[in-house]
Amino acid sequence: MMSNPYTMIFGKEPSQMIPRNLQSSQILDAFTSEYESNTMFMITGLRGSGKTVLLSEIANKLRKDPSWIVIDLNTQTDMRKSMISFLSHEKSFIHKVKPTEVNISVLGLGMEIKDNNQIEDDDYTLISMLETIKKNKKKVLVTIDEASNTSNMRVFAMTYQILIRRQLPVYLLMTGLYENISELQNVDNLTFLYRAPKIPLKSLDIRMIAENYATNFHLEAEEARKMARMTKGYSYAFQVLGYLTWNNGGSYKEVIDDYRQYLNEYVYHKIWSELSETDRKIAYGIAKVKSGKIRDIRGFLKIETNQFNPYRRRLIKKGLVDGETYGYVSFTLPLFDQFVIDIYEEDFDQLP
Repeated sequence: MMSNPYTMIFGKEPSQMIPRNLQSSQILDAFTSEYESNTMFMITGLRGSGKTVLLSEIANKLRKDPSWIVIDLNTQTDMRKSMISFLSHEKSFIHKVKPTEVNISVLGLGMEIKDNNQIEDDDYTLISMLETIKKNKKKVLVTIDEASNTSNMRVFAMTYQILIRRQLPVYLLMTGLYENISELQNVDNLTFLYRAPKIPLKSLDIRMIAENYATNFHLEAEEARKMARMTKGYSYAFQVLGYLTWNNGGSYKEVIDDYRQYLNEYVYHKIWSELSETDRKIAYGIAKVKSGKIRDIRGFLKIETNQFNPYRRRLIKKGLVDGETYGYVSFTLPLFDQFVIDIYEEDFDQLP
């Protein structure tokens, strides 16, 4: 029996994917072009929107190219030392370093300069290594999943700025939640990060989801579209509904309760916990007012335009709300409106 092709594990590259060819090509073209336009990108989006999967897809493609060295860094560690360690174990790099130039330490955490036998600081070590890599016509991609405003991240970002000013062949690809990326960009001396193009991951193409479901579950076109619309194009929902349906012999209508429960427990409670009290109030108004009209929502909540708009914009930037239709808003996540109503009325009991 064929194993389930869908997955409910966050960050794992599933065998069933809806490709984001436009975003992938934008990043790869910029990094591999002879006349590079950008050396860093930030992939943003909600939890479960496919940020890690897209980052992994790009990293894996470049790993197959012998002219690239790909390094994955963890923001909870000393990122400069980790990068030095990765590079010191890169065989293609080590064999090209002349013994008279440098001596990589046994631990891979420093570089000894033969002339004065002095252990230099990490910035100098990285500059020396990357200059050697540049001479050998190689490039380095650094990937950081779920970047946030940690001390390690701030130190590394300042080092990265130095490396770019030196025109060294190092490229940076990060993922992160909107609020975490925004907080990092606002740190003194890191405002250069504002220049990094952001790739917001919006909903997947419903038609492509429908085609996938139709193929895997042998559904008629209209039935496949109904199933696909239940996901609203949300990447994690596409995987969860597919996974549960597969395990249930292809009947998606019988797994709707389980589907709702998985989304609530594994995603929505976490998203809700990260919202401010006013964010939650605005979300409650959006959930309760079925018309989606901003005027009706403000009337329901009894607030003025200048009170509503900042939070509307923030929820849109988070990827939680769609505001593309003038005068209207709606949630981007499937079944999220009922989740909001239930949890707000149960836990807060503060109807406007």
